[in-house]
Amino acid sequence: MEVSGGQALVVAILVLFGGKYLNRKVRFLREFSIPEAVSGGLIASLVFTAFYALTNTAILFPTGSRDGFLVLFFTTIGLSSRFALLREGGRMLAILLVAAVGFLFVQNLVGVGVTSVGALNPYLGVLAGSVSLSGGHGTAIAWSPVFAEQYGVNGAMEIGVACATFGLVLGGVIGGPVARFLIRRNQLHGDPGQELLLGVDREKHGMINVDSMLSTILVISLAVGVGLNLQGLLQQVGIRVPDFVPCLFGGILLTNTVPYFAPRFDWPTGKPTLALISDLCLSLFLAMSLMSLQLWTLIDLALPIMLLLLAQVIAAVLFAVVFVYALMGRNYAAAVMASGYVGLALGATPTAIANMTAVTKKFGPAPAAFVVVPLVGAFFIDIANAVVVNTVLGWLS
Repeated sequence: MEVSGGQALVVAILVLFGGKYLNRKVRFLREFSIPEAVSGGLIASLVFTAFYALTNTAILFPTGSRDGFLVLFFTTIGLSSRFALLREGGRMLAILLVAAVGFLFVQNLVGVGVTSVGALNPYLGVLAGSVSLSGGHGTAIAWSPVFAEQYGVNGAMEIGVACATFGLVLGGVIGGPVARFLIRRNQLHGDPGQELLLGVDREKHGMINVDSMLSTILVISLAVGVGLNLQGLLQQVGIRVPDFVPCLFGGILLTNTVPYFAPRFDWPTGKPTLALISDLCLSLFLAMSLMSLQLWTLIDLALPIMLLLLAQVIAAVLFAVVFVYALMGRNYAAAVMASGYVGLALGATPTAIANMTAVTKKFGPAPAAFVVVPLVGAFFIDIANAVVVNTVLGWLS
């Protein structure tokens, strides 16, 4: 049963309302900063799985609107990123990038280690390592034919998608508790003098009105246009990246140039309207992603996947708590980045940002985290991952 884009949007909104209700009623979800889209999305996927079990009918959601919300979300992140903040995060960005590249090797070695203990195909460990987790669904789908044809991994597509799917869920569920543990153990708190990049308090930063909404939509549209033109230029020179990456940089470019040439224009950076649109796009993207999970396709692969994912979750949590937190400065922002990194290493960049958004709304702002983690996850990791995967495959050959 195929669902139209409009119907999918209605379902996603209902899923978000369901997540908000669950988070109000279930203390665990509130205390551990589980994003509302994750709470509602998981319940929705279970409902649709039950519907499939009873009727043998799968509900298929379109991906166009979901991916559009992703592009818009990263554009708002770019528009929220001033060069002053980028300079502040420059050193942390370099350090986190080096650490993240190192963890790509860790993920693959953990995967290979688990497969060797279980007498499984060692290449399966790489597929269930950085390919599916740090790489996400797109990377898993792109690499699956290679693992199936060249390395004899049976069901490579299903395994890759399954690991990416569970990683997305686990990254959203575990990130909040990681931050809560670090914040409570080290008695950390946010700086009230700083601003939230997401979830801005309207009472403190002005009201949203028709003019602010129109001007913000105009700026976002211009930034997307710049980003898509950048994408065209990149493709002409043979560089392929997801659309949201150049749109992120399009936002950064505009927000750090136009306000200086047109100071009288009410630029949306730091304003509640931009934060509102950013929150909305992220929530709808995550809700649409999680409610689309076809859990019934994973039953036959459940045991090996669960073992691999358990090992990967332990590795990611330990790495975030021990290394990321220490390398980022052992402060509140470092705890927020550790939360985001768990989402990034197990799921995807939007999961990382959802984790950090939930944490900062509860404990206080950490604006540098919203620059450092997205830049590492949205661009650099995909490039590094391809090199690391080829290196590890060369070791195994």
